[in-house]
Formats: sequence, C-alpha cells, structure tokens
Amino acid sequence: MLIDAQECQLVLVDYQAKLQPAMAGAAEVWANAARLAELASALGVPVWGTEQNPSKLGEMPPEIRRHCREVLAKMQFSAVEEGLGEWLQPEPAQAPRGNARSLPRHLQKPQAAAQERKSIVVAGCEAHICLMQTALDLLEDEFEVWVVTDACTSRTERNRDAAYDRLAGAGAELVTTEMLAFEWIRSAEHPDFKLLQNLFK
Repeated sequence: MLIDAQECQLVLVDYQAKLQPAMAGAAEVWANAARLAELASALGVPVWGTEQNPSKLGEMPPEIRRHCREVLAKMQFSAVEEGLGEWLQPEPAQAPRGNARSLPRHLQKPQAAAQERKSIVVAGCEAHICLMQTALDLLEDEFEVWVVTDACTSRTERNRDAAYDRLAGAGAELVTTEMLAFEWIRSAEHPDFKLLQNLFK
C-alpha cells in the first residue's frame, strides 16, 4: 500500500535547540525534518509540531516551525496526552450563516465536511520516548502511523532502533524521507517534482 498525500498529516516531534547536540546523527535528522516540512507544506499536507518543555529545551528551528499550523507545548511525553489527537480530527462543517429570511433548510446547499486524514506521518526525537509514546497512542486511537526513520533519532542508536522494533510490532509502517516524498509525488509530471529534486540533491 502506497501512502497518499491527500490522506496524510505530518507531526514533527520535539526538534528543539537544546536537544540537538545530544542526538545521534542530528544534522541529517534535522535536515530531513526540514525537507519533510517544506514538501508537506507545498502539497497541502497539514503539518503540526510539538515542543517538550520549551522553556527549558528551546523552540523548533524557524525553517521547521514556519511550516507548522500549530506547535503544541507539552510536558507529557506523549503529545496525544496533551491534546494532539483533537488537532488531527477534521474540523466540523460550518453551519450556514444567514438571518430569518435565509433559504429554508431543505433548499440550502449542504456544507462539505472537512476531509478526514487518518494517515499520520511522524518524525522526531527522542525516538524511544516522545516519538514512540505519541505514535503508540495514535495507533491506539485508530490512526494509521508512518514513522520516518531517517528523520528520527535518540541519544543512542540502540534506543532508537529498539523504538523502531516496538513501533513496527505495534503496526506502524517504517519509511524513509525519500521513500515518503516520492510516494507523495508519485510522478515526474507532478507540479512539485522540481521541488522534490531540489530538496534531495
């Protein structure tokens, strides 16, 4: 099964200034997060961010943060525990506006419901703590979860890899940044194919 950009949302977990120096392979991981955020934004994929205790650990870098619709400041390790799940639900249809002279209800055009996007792409750190707990809670809430492995990290590779094993066993799909990007685009004729090429030169 290929992943469809029209059914996705992207959650970027805790790419924060004070965490970066301690993370394994951080430069590549942060660069891949920026690529994901830029491509998702261009494709209309909603991007959400989280920050763990930002008063102590700092904010996301601006090249990632500027693509996020909202950034959730949290103290719980799972962002779902702090309300992320509500953000990922479709917005309810707006009730028609008007006054007493409006058309009768049976003549009003039905309001289109917001599209449900149940495929959640997650990336971030630490893979074995905040990312894993968030992803497991999303699976519990019946979202499809795709973990972008080369945009995730922990302080040690052992912890990171243990998180991947556990997530895969729980039903998450493990992908890479390029794998995801090319599945979102699907064709060299896609209008954003040039952007994809530039991001992955």
